[in-house]
Amino acid sequence: MPYKNITPDDLFKCRKCGDCCKGYGGTYLSSHDIAAIPDFIGISSDRFIKDYCSFSGSRPLLTQKSDGYCVFWDKVCTIHPVKPRMCKTWPFIPSVLADPANWAIMAGSCPGIQTGFPPEVIKACVAKIIQVASAPASGGRL
Repeated sequence: MPYKNITPDDLFKCRKCGDCCKGYGGTYLSSHDIAAIPDFIGISSDRFIKDYCSFSGSRPLLTQKSDGYCVFWDKVCTIHPVKPRMCKTWPFIPSVLADPANWAIMAGSCPGIQTGFPPEVIKACVAKIIQVASAPASGGRL
């Protein structure tokens, strides 16, 4: 089997282009993110929510600038050490498990995503990253 030893690193190599930091519905924040990010940037959680968040229903999201980029994107992620889990796991996201065709769709806007792998290989790699990110021992962090 030629795909036996394929790892998530074979499927994605970040090019640090920032394309994933633009648009696409926003970045949801966990309670961990709402504590870690303001601590990292030296402000209170209340100020962080007021100045850097918007809401989708009751769920907080990082605000986007007028150009569509995340408020913390400035040619690099300025909160990289504490970026939200949604950012850390990109492009290994649940929608790929629901439909592996989403991997190819995302590859159209992300130059780091490698295509040409069978759907079962893609799903296995995505599931592995999601499992690691959700593990209690990791605190949901990679």
